[in-house]
Amino acid sequence: MDFGSHTTDGSQDRGRNDFFQLHQRIVSAPVDFGAIRSEFGLASEYPTEAVSDARDAVDAFAGTRVDRTDIEFVTIDPPSALDLDQALHIERTPTGFTLHYAIADLGAVIVPGSALAAEAEVRGQTYYLPDGNVPLHPTVLSEGAASLLPGVDRPVALWTIELDNDAAPTSFSVTRALVRSRVRFDYAQVQAAADAGTLPPSLTALPEFGRLRIEAGLDRGAISLRLPAQEVIADGDGWRLRLEPRTEADDWNEQVSLLTGMCAARIMLEHNGIGLLRTMPPPPQRAIDSMRRTAAALGVEWPAEVSVGRMLAGLDANTSAALVLMSEATGLLRGASYTLLAELDDPTPQQLTHSAIGAPYAHVTAPLRRLADRFTTEICLAHGAGVDMPQWVVDGLKTAAETMRRTDAVANKVDRACVDLTEATVLQPRVGTDFAAVVLREATDSRPAEIFVGEPPILARCAGRPPEGRDVAVRLAVADPATRTIGFEYDGSRR
Repeated sequence: MDFGSHTTDGSQDRGRNDFFQLHQRIVSAPVDFGAIRSEFGLASEYPTEAVSDARDAVDAFAGTRVDRTDIEFVTIDPPSALDLDQALHIERTPTGFTLHYAIADLGAVIVPGSALAAEAEVRGQTYYLPDGNVPLHPTVLSEGAASLLPGVDRPVALWTIELDNDAAPTSFSVTRALVRSRVRFDYAQVQAAADAGTLPPSLTALPEFGRLRIEAGLDRGAISLRLPAQEVIADGDGWRLRLEPRTEADDWNEQVSLLTGMCAARIMLEHNGIGLLRTMPPPPQRAIDSMRRTAAALGVEWPAEVSVGRMLAGLDANTSAALVLMSEATGLLRGASYTLLAELDDPTPQQLTHSAIGAPYAHVTAPLRRLADRFTTEICLAHGAGVDMPQWVVDGLKTAAETMRRTDAVANKVDRACVDLTEATVLQPRVGTDFAAVVLREATDSRPAEIFVGEPPILARCAGRPPEGRDVAVRLAVADPATRTIGFEYDGSRR
């Protein structure tokens, strides 16, 4: 969730949120993330044999690929990213849109049973820490030979998706191809070009496509949260927290990946056999009922026929009520997992659906960073080519799903630990200081209140009984880097 607009250089205009400004800016502080790597057993060095496999990797399908180097693909990624999984080209047609989406073809360069394959199946995914990544694959592959860097030919799984004027897919296919990305963009650059009306031809149709797909998602019952995303960034010799910049371009680009994942899920379900979906159960009715009570208490109008997702999308993100309701909505989006189709005898639609997306969905667009995507992409390619499923997919899919479940949990804990350590380190000198906050959830007999502090951006627990949805002053009671804990208190006397 944004507290104001973002400029193209990532800085913020906080608008109404002068409330969140302190008289003295919170400075950065030195933070050592090495202990977190050790705590979670994150191996920084790749085994020598696996690195050799990556360095010697060759395209197993060279010479048989469709040559689509004529398409002027571009990539959109964070500024510092080098592991570029996807390149896209989208154009308006007389009947709608044509989307070409190229995904790095890891299944073609990783030899089944090799040391590289074995190590990737243990790691599961890339872990992102503020001071550097712990990659799924050796960087010579993930940031080099397999990355869709501009100006070089790369083997890919190429999705071609035809859509109508409402951006609903009318046909889709995937095949092995050779492509060449022309330009590497970051989100701020795409947003600036969109605002100025200077998007390159490869992306001119992206804003319209993105907005139509977002609207289609709301029609499906999709739920998208705009909560503050904490980000730890380097600041001189130390580290500090900020709200992660997010632009409309992020949302448009996200819709490309979501659409592709939905098409992949349809391919797997149509063939009624081997497949791996990313699923999430529907929220319990009691949680929705609780949100409706909260909305009523905050004075937010929510007609009975309006879905959760559409209600949230209609909120002014720069209000305390929006922050409270989106915080409570996180309780609706729980239980995400990886579902093996082979393990379901007679699945219900709910078992096959990702409730936050409002449709069946599969991860297929980040194989450089996520193990599952290499398997699911290979499944779709096999169906598209009408060939037998590779034995390494059949034999390894269940293990891949188990690895993803395990490593997702670790990745979430690593992310949280890095933020918690930074919070406690940066705030330690300010124990006893008052901060402005919004109360997200009031205290109950079983849990303390939850608050959001705007500067530095922190979600935290608070002792006392601050009123839900109100702007309050709280005092920092504890900040302990050793335990990675912070705590605030409220007594109602400060303004």
